Amino acid sequence: MGLSQKLLRKIVRNKAMATDPAEIYGWRVYLLACSACFGAMSFGWDSSVIGGVIVLPPFVRDFGLGDRNSVATANLAANIVSTLQAGCFLGALIASPLTDRFGRKWCLIATSLVIIIGVIMQAAASGKLAAMYVGRFVAGVGVGAASAVNPIYVSENSPRAIRGLLTGLYQLFIVTGGMIAFWINYSVSIHFPDGPIMYIFPLAIQALPAALLCGCMLLCHESPRWLARKDRWEDCKRILSNIRNLPPTHPYVQEEFQEIVDQLEQDRRLIGDATYWKLQKEMWTIPGNRKRVLISITLMICQQMTGTNAINTYAPTIFQNLGLTGTSTSLFSTGIYGIVKVVSCICFLLFMADSLGRRRSLLWTSIAQGLAMFYIGLYVRISPPRAGEEVPPAGYFALVSIFLFAAFFQFGWGPACWILASEIPAARLRSLNVSYAAATQWLFNFVVARAVPTMLVTVGSDGYGTYLIFGSFCFSMFVFVWFFIPETKGVSLEAMDQLFGVTEAPEKASVDGDDVQETSEKDTKVQQKEII
Repeated sequence: MGLSQKLLRKIVRNKAMATDPAEIYGWRVYLLACSACFGAMSFGWDSSVIGGVIVLPPFVRDFGLGDRNSVATANLAANIVSTLQAGCFLGALIASPLTDRFGRKWCLIATSLVIIIGVIMQAAASGKLAAMYVGRFVAGVGVGAASAVNPIYVSENSPRAIRGLLTGLYQLFIVTGGMIAFWINYSVSIHFPDGPIMYIFPLAIQALPAALLCGCMLLCHESPRWLARKDRWEDCKRILSNIRNLPPTHPYVQEEFQEIVDQLEQDRRLIGDATYWKLQKEMWTIPGNRKRVLISITLMICQQMTGTNAINTYAPTIFQNLGLTGTSTSLFSTGIYGIVKVVSCICFLLFMADSLGRRRSLLWTSIAQGLAMFYIGLYVRISPPRAGEEVPPAGYFALVSIFLFAAFFQFGWGPACWILASEIPAARLRSLNVSYAAATQWLFNFVVARAVPTMLVTVGSDGYGTYLIFGSFCFSMFVFVWFFIPETKGVSLEAMDQLFGVTEAPEKASVDGDDVQETSEKDTKVQQKEII
């Protein structure tokens, strides 16, 4: 047993970790997950960089951002920022049919190229708002599509005992990309000359994670579960054996392969070789499936209504509102905020995702986030910072509360939502389910990004109501998790029916497709026997 396997068995506490062979936790599965998660890094990088760029003096001059306290300026800043999220919403919706047809690997490669094109347009905008809008929208289409495909690819390749950890790498790469973007913004504010290059450089460097995604995915395999859906059984078992670091005849590989076969047989028996619209019908008319997609959508709504992306995107502005003076000072504080998020996310993935579990993590962080937001809101309401005055001790604790909020979010609502959305659906509906979840996330990300600048100016004096609104949502999320979210740690993807209900199709669904279903089922069994 290698060192990494010994460490995992000390950190991860679930039944699967105790019984599964140590060989499956080799370097291949980690490298594969990290390669795909460069798409998540683009998500965090592109979302976070713009918040610092829009407060840089050259950008303010070139793009007509005047008085930051005026509603007109707030609206213009919100338009520039939220155009990315609008593109992400579209990208997440179109990702499902594309990844089901062309595969997870090639869709991730295509999304990286789209992101690079959008980044080039942003960097070349030169003060022209139209070019900036188009560039951010195009990049958003790529980022949104990657956000839907990335968790599917990782979850379909991950061993069940550490699926939470590996799928949660998605969130770690998001916050890492955001942290890097924060520090790049701070660096250019103090080291670059006061000219267009100050904002062109951070906009152009957004292409780096997309380029890494493209290069790394060219070296990776396709998802074995997608290959099984395409009846490429030889390739499925070969790749499964490769990423598990075990021979094809090993009992663990045989068992996992058989689970994939059985799940696919059940899917085809329920609704046959379905079209996109038949899958839609299956998702919304069968109670077990409907419950899963509604949980995924609600989780993503809750994730955004914590207010996390309000702080991610507008952190420099929020820190200035809490009393920090100077662009460089607020950008430095934003960089510290990014570090807190990364460290907290690492702690969650190592010690909580597959040990404490998804449900408990969501429950306690709901209350913790709400308390942090309420303190900030009450401080701004009762003792708001004044220009030219020293920040009082209560103000410094408000700044600390921002960092605590970031840590609490990474301990639960950040990674856990993506883990659940990618692991609870039935195999044939996974891409559709994650696509809806990602699209919902981007829709409400857009709502928050568009609304927050105006809220900080209009919702109560100094925008104190903004924090109270988000805090109230955090408290309400505890109730939702308590009644509707079961624990999924250590449960295989093919065993989720035991938690969410068997996906039995209505009788009408099989009237016209009995012959097709029987043929598909027989073909699958014959091919499976030949492989085994």
